[in-house]
Amino acid sequence: MRWPKVSIGSVAEILPGFAFKSTELGDHGTAVLKIGNIIDDGTVDIQGVQRLPRQHHLERHSKFELRNGDVIIAMTGATAGKAGRIRANDGEVFLLNQRVAKFCPRSVNPDYLWFVVSTDAYRNLFYGLGGGAAQPNMSGPQIASVEIPLPPDDVQERIAAILSAYDDLIENNRRRIALLEEAARQLYKEWFVRFRFPGHEHVKIIDGVPEGWESTRLGNIVSTNSRSYSTKSLPEHLRYIDISAVNKGEITLNSPISSEEAPGRARRIARHGDVIWSNVRPNLRAYALVMNPDEIDVFSTGFTVLSSAVLPFSFLYLHTTTDAFVNYLVNHTTGASYPAVRPDDFERADMIMPPENLLTAFHELCEPNFEMMAVLRQQADQLAKARDLLLPKLMSGAIAV
Repeated sequence: MRWPKVSIGSVAEILPGFAFKSTELGDHGTAVLKIGNIIDDGTVDIQGVQRLPRQHHLERHSKFELRNGDVIIAMTGATAGKAGRIRANDGEVFLLNQRVAKFCPRSVNPDYLWFVVSTDAYRNLFYGLGGGAAQPNMSGPQIASVEIPLPPDDVQERIAAILSAYDDLIENNRRRIALLEEAARQLYKEWFVRFRFPGHEHVKIIDGVPEGWESTRLGNIVSTNSRSYSTKSLPEHLRYIDISAVNKGEITLNSPISSEEAPGRARRIARHGDVIWSNVRPNLRAYALVMNPDEIDVFSTGFTVLSSAVLPFSFLYLHTTTDAFVNYLVNHTTGASYPAVRPDDFERADMIMPPENLLTAFHELCEPNFEMMAVLRQQADQLAKARDLLLPKLMSGAIAV
């Protein structure tokens, strides 16, 4: 059975965000979500957001409040058409900024609507509303005019329940990944920041550094961008990973493309245990630890790839993603409109090199965490692919529910 199609505007209101004044925003208060907070996997990340202080959070802002389960969509730029769903704690409230719109369901199941608008097909459709310009720009009425299949209410509910089961499993994997990484980070802080490593009671602290630890620079023990493809040596088919696909340890893998389709920036090679860091806007934390990459994975030249034969990858990743290291990169950016760092900025970073035996002991404890995180990410990716294959068949009525 093929379900009838209706315009989104006939079953939901499209509410564009509020133009908050930059002078009102600060570091405390209610988080204000912008386009950049919508991640490729459909999550909404509030890392580094600006906030509206309580004294400025007025009654007129109430309709722009976002709560758990709300669905938003980017209206402008390269990410136009990308939808995200709020996952918040009970009672937690965010605010919707301009050039992002909120779907306000009236006569459609909210979960069903989310699954429809989050598909690649609808993202591409929304993106096309911008006229194919370099900076596409959608309006609320344009989004409202897009048609979606609308099964009966009970069928919408069953479809949403089936797909939500996949999402719940994916979210459970994400929580486990976060806990595993946090455990490794806490151990890193305990050993290498607080200096409470095994046997620390018998080691003198000289000028704030444990005796035997060597002051050096990252470039002395880490190489940057050591491997790259030439135009002629690219794999015939490759999976291109650009900056937009990386966010705080996560890599979103796209479908393979031919070498002829690959952009000129598809050049970098990253091996197992390498750390990739976006050169642009390091405050956004577009970094990741590369685990078991496929031979066809090719990374953008917009990354600095950090490799080391001396440092175990657990230490390298955790050391180069601390708040202190991020702040170092932010303070070394150049370019007002497009702040970026260069590979030699990474190389010049000061660090304290712990003894080899301590690094080995640390890696033995943390490596299982990172290996399990890689497995959980692979499982989540497989679940997402299964969900995405099932979704169009459920929407079209090809599979009865």
